Order: sequence, then structure tokens, then C-alpha cells
Amino acid sequence: MFGIGGGELVFIIFIALMLFGSDKIPDIARTLGKTMAQFKNATNDIKSEIQRSANENDIKSLTSNFTSEIDNVKQGFNKMIGENGIENPLDVNSITGDISSEITKAKENIDDLTGPIKRQL
Repeated sequence: MFGIGGGELVFIIFIALMLFGSDKIPDIARTLGKTMAQFKNATNDIKSEIQRSANENDIKSLTSNFTSEIDNVKQGFNKMIGENGIENPLDVNSITGDISSEITKAKENIDDLTGPIKRQL
């Protein structure tokens, strides 16, 4: 229990008895229990308030926009694949070549603006 051994627990109880006396220990334990119950109730109230607020504001409407965008992208890919079909597959080499040429152009534009970028090792 919390990395405390039996001997250490007995020592802590002994110190508590010495400080507060045997008549005060039950009152302290009762107060501590009530405090923990109030803390738990407050936590549950906060959770229920957040859930109620989320249901009132319809959080699902916020995520539906993302879902519709993902569906649009899927439809676009399916359309692209359908147009190119199995007998006319996409030419991956031409696509990567186009991407590489665009990257090279971007690097040249950056070099024109700032000069060559020197890497520090």
C-alpha cells in the first residue's frame, strides 16, 4: 500500500495516537471521510456538467464537418482510381517525377531569395 510496510504503518499510527490522543482519532477519520465524499461528489458534478453541456451544444456537429471532408477525399480517390482502372493504372513514376521537379523548383526559389543555405554541423 503506497510503498509503506507494516512496521512503518504501525509507527505512523503510533505517532498519530501520541499527537491527537485516542479520543480525537475517530473524529479526524470521520472528518477526513466526509471531505473525501464531498470531493468525489464535486468531481462527479463537474463531469456531469461537462457531459450535459456537450450534449446541448451537439459536439457531433463539429466532427461531422471533418467526416464529410474525409468522405469527399475518399470519393475523389475512388473516382481517380475508377477513371484509370486496372488496365490503365496510375503511373507512379510520373507522379513522383512531378513531385521531385516541384521540390527542385521550390529549392531554387528559396536559394534565389536567401542565397544558398549553409548547414551547420
